[in-house]
Formats: sequence, C-alpha cells, structure tokens
Amino acid sequence: MSMSLNSVDSANASNPVNPVNPVNPVNPVNPVNPAERPQRKASVVRNTAETNISVRVNLDGTGQGSIDTGVPFLNHMLEQIKRHGLFDLDITCKGDVDIDDHHSVEDTGITLGQAFAKALGDKKGIRRYGHFYAPLDESLTRAVVDISGRPSLHMNIPFTRAHVGKFDVDLFSEFFMGFVNHAWMTVHLDNLKGVNSHHQIESAFKAFARALRMACEYDERALNTLPSTKEAL
Repeated sequence: MSMSLNSVDSANASNPVNPVNPVNPVNPVNPVNPAERPQRKASVVRNTAETNISVRVNLDGTGQGSIDTGVPFLNHMLEQIKRHGLFDLDITCKGDVDIDDHHSVEDTGITLGQAFAKALGDKKGIRRYGHFYAPLDESLTRAVVDISGRPSLHMNIPFTRAHVGKFDVDLFSEFFMGFVNHAWMTVHLDNLKGVNSHHQIESAFKAFARALRMACEYDERALNTLPSTKEAL
C-alpha cells in the first residue's frame, strides 16, 4: 500500500497532538535533526594499583584526540579505532610497563569499554549490529559487532609469530576481552587470511573500528526505539 504526500498531510491534520513524521513515521515525535539529539560523550577514570587510566570518548566525532598508553604498538592500534571509527578519543594510561605490558593493555580495554557503555546511554535509535571486512595487503579480517547487552568475544586470529617487535600478540585477546566485558557487546573477529602478524592485528582493528562505528550509528528509520523485540539491551 502506498501513501501520497497528501495522505501524510491528512494524517498530520487529523492528529495534531502526536503528528506523523513523514521522514520517520516509526517515531512520530522524535527529532531527526542531529543537532537536537543528546551528545553521546563520556569520560571514565579508572585507577588501580597497576594502572591509572583516563578515557574520553565522543561517539559522534570526527576521529580526533590523543592517545598515550605507554605501549607504542597499542597506541598504533587505538589510532585505527579512532580514525576508522570516527570516534573522538583521548586516552592516557600510566601503567607498570616496567613489569609487563599486560596490565596496561587489558585495563585500557576495560576502561574504553566502560566509556563506550556510558556514552551509548539507553541505546535507543542505534543500529546495534555492524560488520566489516578489512584487508591489509595479504591479510583479510572480518569483524562483527552486536551491542547486545551480553558480553562475548569470539576471536580467531592464527598469529604467525608470538611478538610484533616487543609486543606480545596474546595481549590483544586481553584487550578485546576487557572491552566487550565492560561495553556489554558481542564481538566476532576472524582473520580469514594472513601471514604477517602485524598485518593480521592491524586489519583486525580496522575491521573492528568500522563494524563498531556501524553498530553505534543511528538508524534514521528507527529513532527513539530499541533494536530488540525484548525492548531491552
């Protein structure tokens, strides 16, 4: 069944208290102007005996901000999330890297996850799901994100060596586990092809950034509604 513009106008005239929005008929009174939406920003500070971490995030940013975790390769990967996700990110971490990078990497994932959960708020109007394939030379990685309210990480990256420079590649599972557990998301990361471990990791972060961006974006056809038949995420 089709509805002409005249039909929409008639519907508006007959229901002036709760008019139908022809751009977004699912949500009659929800503003469609991005300037009228709440700012999806958050700041989190997390201090422990092992790390002192500060994270600020703007989900609707342009990829700006500064990152200093004390772990150079992690900085490089977080830059991928910032740039390809178009999230404004400011991250600082002072950790016990004299002992090991483990605490700094894991706790940065935890704090970033907390910031995303806080910035997403009630999750109304988001797409919820995101997916992306990212190549980097010979490496190809698929990322799938579900802002489900159920933390779960499924990561299959068959690294071809144990370290990239001085960085232990096992720590990336710790980063993503910390993130999903505190962002309340389900994330699948599968490296479908790859020989160079640097490329495997970087393609994973690029794919994750794009998938996360898609999942966090507003769905213009379903603003002010939760993308769940349970009406809860």
